[in-house]
Amino acid sequence: MNTVRSAGRDAGTPGRVSGQGGASGGSPHERMRGWFTGRLPGDWFTGPPDIEADREEITVIGALPDPEIAAGAPEAERAAAVDGRIRRFREETRDLRIEIAREAERSFRRKVSWGVTCGGVTEMFTTLSVPVMTRLRQGERRVLDTLVDAGVARSRSDALAWCVRLTGQHADSWLADLRAALRRVEEVRSEGPRA
Repeated sequence: MNTVRSAGRDAGTPGRVSGQGGASGGSPHERMRGWFTGRLPGDWFTGPPDIEADREEITVIGALPDPEIAAGAPEAERAAAVDGRIRRFREETRDLRIEIAREAERSFRRKVSWGVTCGGVTEMFTTLSVPVMTRLRQGERRVLDTLVDAGVARSRSDALAWCVRLTGQHADSWLADLRAALRRVEEVRSEGPRA
């Protein structure tokens, strides 16, 4: 089972700054992935990190090696070893992660969020919450108000975020297909004639 935990944002990450994204050629996501592949220390993760991006944020999640635990060890011992491995990585890499994030923010004009996966647990060290404005009709507002009244969410904003998460869980394959199609459109655009 894969568990996702979120911790508070590391201190020291600056606001959005201006700058131009990396080398020419390829899609923006390919350039971003290449930049992080070249910039991240090779011994941080067991393989290439998973890099996702939207208009505001770049998320970098790398896999840490599972801790070596004696066969038959209790689940509590395994969980504590995983937690210790994640905490050690977070503390030992904090300064360099902040430095890399600042460089990436200048290059790609997006905030950088960090996370790791270890022993079936994914923990986010930094996350970005972005307000999104939308207009809803009465029927849609009633759905949100029902979630608030039922105690599922504290506010309409929380209820809307809950709905988005639920939709994402149940539409993963459809959303994955849609994202793949959008990446293909991005690639075709990047191969087109230059103005």
